[in-house]
Amino acid sequence: MIYLELPENLRVLVNQAHQIAKNVFRPISRKYDEAEHEYPKELDMLAALMDGLNAGGGRQDGIAALKQERGGDKVNNGANMATCVGFTEFCWGDVGLALSIPRQGLGNAAITAVANAEQKKRFEGVWAAMAITEPGAGSDSANIRTTARLDGDEWVLNGEKIYVTAGSRADAVVVWATLDRNLGRAAIKSFVVPHGTPGIEVVRLDRKLGIRASDTASITLTDCRIPKENLLGTEDIDTDTGFGGVMQTFDNTRPTVAAMAVGVARAALEHTRELLSHEGIKVRYRGSIHNKSAVEAELIRMEAEWEAGRLLMLKAAWMADNGIPNSMEASMSKAKAARVANEITLRCVELCGGQGYSQRNLLEKWARDSKILDIFEGTQQIQLLIIARRLLGKRSAELR
Repeated sequence: MIYLELPENLRVLVNQAHQIAKNVFRPISRKYDEAEHEYPKELDMLAALMDGLNAGGGRQDGIAALKQERGGDKVNNGANMATCVGFTEFCWGDVGLALSIPRQGLGNAAITAVANAEQKKRFEGVWAAMAITEPGAGSDSANIRTTARLDGDEWVLNGEKIYVTAGSRADAVVVWATLDRNLGRAAIKSFVVPHGTPGIEVVRLDRKLGIRASDTASITLTDCRIPKENLLGTEDIDTDTGFGGVMQTFDNTRPTVAAMAVGVARAALEHTRELLSHEGIKVRYRGSIHNKSAVEAELIRMEAEWEAGRLLMLKAAWMADNGIPNSMEASMSKAKAARVANEITLRCVELCGGQGYSQRNLLEKWARDSKILDIFEGTQQIQLLIIARRLLGKRSAELR
């Protein structure tokens, strides 16, 4: 059974995350929106706190949990749930800043999903970005063209990666590359490439519509040599330890993206209600919806959509914590919450008119920030395709 009331230990975490969002993120939100690519130094003090809260390690523990068989009737609200409720609060403060917290990169989740025990210990404390997307391989991650060739005791990597979140700030980049293009997705492996390694170069930082506090890099690898042991997992061509690892990573991080969407949408709804109340417009929840004003009815409708996205997010995180395969539910949560966040933030701008459109308020920024949540880690269209495959029992080759 899923209990919708947060237990006491998670309430403490939520309160701490909310205080960070309110007292750290909100005051500097506009500053780093306008100073794109400038590193938010205020976040350094959060790194130790995040380690203490075990948010980064929590996500990783959740990935490990999916590899285990569910035993008994014990219900766990563990690492994935903690990460999701925490990031909901962080993104109530600022999405871009939440993405910029050191050691919270997607690459860290990939390391735990695929690495062996020795590698996990060796890369402990490393801030790792994830490099999957390429100019010719966007939503279709299986179409990766970056190559990895074994030369003695070193791997030689060649290729180009784009849209790497925290790509210039992280200590290392987890690069997904193929050992043999002819063998398709089964030959795709992940490699930890520390920044400073000869051959890896950040060639561009993208200017973006939103999440400007977070850097988004393009990276090239030219005869980049790394130690043989920096391949995560085994070099055997096996889907379970190769491409399957990145898919399992997504099954755990997509609910986190849903949580981010829930957070920014809640921020927009709360601020819109506050602005409208100053104009004498207050939402009355009792009585028929047909007796409400158009603005009241619209806010109530958006709140219902927001709640649906929130519940799907909680279910996907709960399943991950309890060792229940959640690929379909993870995609459902991201598809619903991200779409709802886009709709809510834009509609709130409209409802608030000039105040919503002006930079005097954060509503217009939240509308810009929310769009990425419907794009990265799998677009809306890709999520719906994954859901359809799961519901119909089709393989990717059978339903494209």
